[in-house]
Amino acid sequence: MSQIIKQTPEDSPTAEAALSHGNGSESVNNPLQLSSPLPAHLEQLADRARGYVEAASSANTRRAYASDWKHFSTWCRRSSLSSLPPDPQVVGLYVSACASGSANGTGKKPNSVSTIERRLSSLCWNYTQRGQPLDRRDRHIATVMAGIRNSHARPPVQKEAVMPQDIIAMLETLDRGTLRGLRDRAMLLIGFAGGLRRSEIVSLDVKKDQTQDGRGWIEILDQGLLVTLRGKTGWREVEIGRGSSDATCPVTAIQSWLTFARIIHGPLFRRVTGQGKKVGSERLNAQEVARLVKRTALAAGVRGDLPEGERALKFSGHSLRAGLASSAEVDERYVQKQLGHASAEMTRKYQRRRDRFKVNLTKAAGL
Repeated sequence: MSQIIKQTPEDSPTAEAALSHGNGSESVNNPLQLSSPLPAHLEQLADRARGYVEAASSANTRRAYASDWKHFSTWCRRSSLSSLPPDPQVVGLYVSACASGSANGTGKKPNSVSTIERRLSSLCWNYTQRGQPLDRRDRHIATVMAGIRNSHARPPVQKEAVMPQDIIAMLETLDRGTLRGLRDRAMLLIGFAGGLRRSEIVSLDVKKDQTQDGRGWIEILDQGLLVTLRGKTGWREVEIGRGSSDATCPVTAIQSWLTFARIIHGPLFRRVTGQGKKVGSERLNAQEVARLVKRTALAAGVRGDLPEGERALKFSGHSLRAGLASSAEVDERYVQKQLGHASAEMTRKYQRRRDRFKVNLTKAAGL
């Protein structure tokens, strides 16, 4: 890496400045940005093609790509290095700086291995969009990353699973007499019983093809709720049966929310405004689900054996998926299908309190 040519910010290419505004460079986020105007008869087709480009990745993913590129570009400018064209030596130095904390500014903590992996993937994506692919297998990157993993990798920190008794206690912290309380009850119950991701919960519409940003819809049937989703692994159907009582039934909770909120079209879960008396048309952000789980879990005293500060870090939207996987006493295949996992091994990662020694190979081997 000693042969890297240093450049001043004035001498370095200015392409990285394109990502310094808003959510990122339009030419990166939209490769169909052309240098010359299209004929009038092709403009509508180009607009549709740009829409397909947007649909290729989620808004959260695009924001993360833009944020990571901005972080890298800022580090390059501070270090008098060029971010373009892609240079494996520069990227190797950058990931080393992330691992040491120097890439994040004075007094900042080093990035975790998972964060560094994500930033490297973001750089590869950004370079590819510019038609200048980065080879992450180059020895200047691959060897450094192997050393970072060996030196800093730690077991993944898993969020706490909320079990059925926890969900019931969390529901009791919500006011059944308000629209916000009805909405939050429905989100907790459908998220838990369906094993849904927080993004999947808020992306649901009341019916099929009602909004452009919707990624699924619900159908209320006699036996339960059928949820059709476009998730990370493609389209899938999730069957949510009725509960043993109205108080814990996700279908009843959804029906109550729709009835009292007077929602018949559009996003299923929306903001409640006007001191909790008015339902807006705007779809909830996925972060609201995480805040709801955290707030109600703390209010219900879940994991009260832990210090307050530590408890606050234990819960997130994933606590609902982990709770279903950990508590559903059925064949593992059904849980795997409900969560939309491609492998049973991934499902087992969600099973926080499963019987780990149900199969004792030591005794089975004769010892």
